[in-house]
Amino acid sequence: MTEYRAVFDAEVSFLNGGGLAVRGFRLDLPAAEIGEQALADLLIGHLGLLMVDQVRIDRYEVVAEPHRGSRAVPVPAAAARLVELNHVISAGMTTYPGLPGPEITPHLTRADSRAHYAPGVEFAIDRISMVGNTGTYLDSPYHRYAGGTDLADLPLDSVADLPAVVVRLAGSQQRGIGPHALAALDLAGAAVLLHTGWDRHWGTPAYGDPAPYLTEAAAKHLVAAGARLVGIDSVNIDDAHSGGQRPAHSVLLAAGIPVLEHLTHLADLPVTGARLHAAPPRVRDVGTFPVRAYAVVPA
Repeated sequence: MTEYRAVFDAEVSFLNGGGLAVRGFRLDLPAAEIGEQALADLLIGHLGLLMVDQVRIDRYEVVAEPHRGSRAVPVPAAAARLVELNHVISAGMTTYPGLPGPEITPHLTRADSRAHYAPGVEFAIDRISMVGNTGTYLDSPYHRYAGGTDLADLPLDSVADLPAVVVRLAGSQQRGIGPHALAALDLAGAAVLLHTGWDRHWGTPAYGDPAPYLTEAAAKHLVAAGARLVGIDSVNIDDAHSGGQRPAHSVLLAAGIPVLEHLTHLADLPVTGARLHAAPPRVRDVGTFPVRAYAVVPA
């Protein structure tokens, strides 16, 4: 479903004096058609303004653009659907630069299996050798901390059927995602999914270039806000080009918040309303493993 936003300039005056000017402001719209008065009302509701006297819209245009989660703007109803949020795993693929790609080989071929079964019956059994950090994968606290919760003991309610909040960051001029980018959203109990658009580089050398990442201050904000899981569609939730420090991993995993990396197709989700599923297999003494992350978007 196509979503729309308004781009406009406006002047706001208040009954008790003073005023407010906005230039090039962008605001989610419930539909493509909207009048100036309705747009003014949306601006007032989004900013939570009180004692407004007049709102003058100087100019505006409507553009087809994914919603960012503006307050007081109804979320358009969407048809019930499942959205894949994972990358396909294939032999030799590169996920994180420098880590080996998966090796996928036959353990029992279809031809060899025929000797074990009735005529016309055959099976294939394959062997996969790979590091846990392959494809779209989930980090448990054990990934960072020796005494942390491993995949076997990870609570199911921390990785499955979570309300998703998508933070729209595609097009940002800043690599570091700070707490201000999250401040307007209700994140308590949610899977917070950072939509940077970096997945457009997947499978190319550019994917390993300096990419968007979560700052330490933002990670602390997510912990304080009660986030249940945090995911991103870039090469690392930390700045992998700043040395060996990994503050976002350290803060989130210390708080028991799983980290989901290398997501894709976040543009296909609404800002709120979808539910995330990203459960890994229960493996003892392992901290990271690929998942088939997906979202359920209800009608």
